Order: sequence, then structure tokens, then C-alpha cells
Amino acid sequence: MDKYIVFDVETPNSKSNRMSSIGIAIIQDNKIINTFTSLVNPETYFSSFNIQLTGITPEKVKSAPNFPELWNTIEPLMSDGVFVAHNAAFDMKVLGSCLKDYGIPTERFRKYLCTVQLGRKCFPQLPDHKLNTLCDHLKIELDHHKADSDSLACGKILIHCIKSGTDVKNFTRTYDFEEIKTCR
Repeated sequence: MDKYIVFDVETPNSKSNRMSSIGIAIIQDNKIINTFTSLVNPETYFSSFNIQLTGITPEKVKSAPNFPELWNTIEPLMSDGVFVAHNAAFDMKVLGSCLKDYGIPTERFRKYLCTVQLGRKCFPQLPDHKLNTLCDHLKIELDHHKADSDSLACGKILIHCIKSGTDVKNFTRTYDFEEIKTCR
């Protein structure tokens, strides 16, 4: 059975090149076997929009680890498995930007899945496939824009899709960390 590293990041501003929080849920054999969350000191400015959206302020992350310090902790969790995120292009870009900007070596290519894409396949009747819409439909608890809650909810959506018979391998893509793209 595949191992999935479901993660969600929150960012301090609209540049999407730093994170202020990360949540991780590890899934194996269709069960969440481990979770991790941490605030992150992004070492950059916070926009009022992002503060209002996430509730994360510069004061809250002042003594949090910066990304390289955090990477020492999370790299073992994230080293083996398929990455999964809701609107994965965004989270993959933020992760890739942090790795690149801090000069942290990583494998160039990484397999990933997007639960927005899975949601469109599994629930075509829904008006949209935002995380909160899918969670409402599946009755999954969500404290939206909190990285720990978002990653856990995303993991539960993945498990639901797998148990419903969706072949998630058909949704697996390859991300090139050397070709970090601007999210649109």
C-alpha cells in the first residue's frame, strides 16, 4: 500500500514563497498513522489579509523555527511517499520555494496528488471543490486555514476517495522542484 504525506501550508503574504505554518498527516493502509504541525518563522513580512485569514501574526511566530530548522524535523516525515495537498500546485510551490531559497537540497522530482482534482472526479455534483465544500459534503470537521486541520481534512478526503474505489494513481503527477512555477 502506498504512503501519502498530506500537507498544508499557510503563508504570511501573497508572495507564496514562505510559510508561516505547516500541517502534515501521514496516511498508510488508508489510515492516518501520524500527524505533525508547527508554526514557522517565515523571516519576512505579514500582510493584513493573511493575518486575518489564518490568525497567524509576527508575534505568534517570533520564537518558532525558521524553515531550515523546521526541515531538520520534518524531512524524515516527508522523505518517503506521495505528497498530497488540496490545490497542490500552491502548497508544492511554497515548499519548493522554501527549499530553493534556503539552499536545501532535495530530490528534483516528486510524485504528488491534488484532492481538488480527486474531488472533481468523486463528487462531480458539487457546485465547487473547495476544501470547506468537500468537508461539508462528507461531514468532516474543519477549522479552515489552520494547517493542522486542513491537512487532516485533506487526508480524510483522500481516504474517502480511495475507499470509494477511485484509483488515485490516475491522479498522480510529478512535480519538478527545479522548475518552480508561479501559481495561477
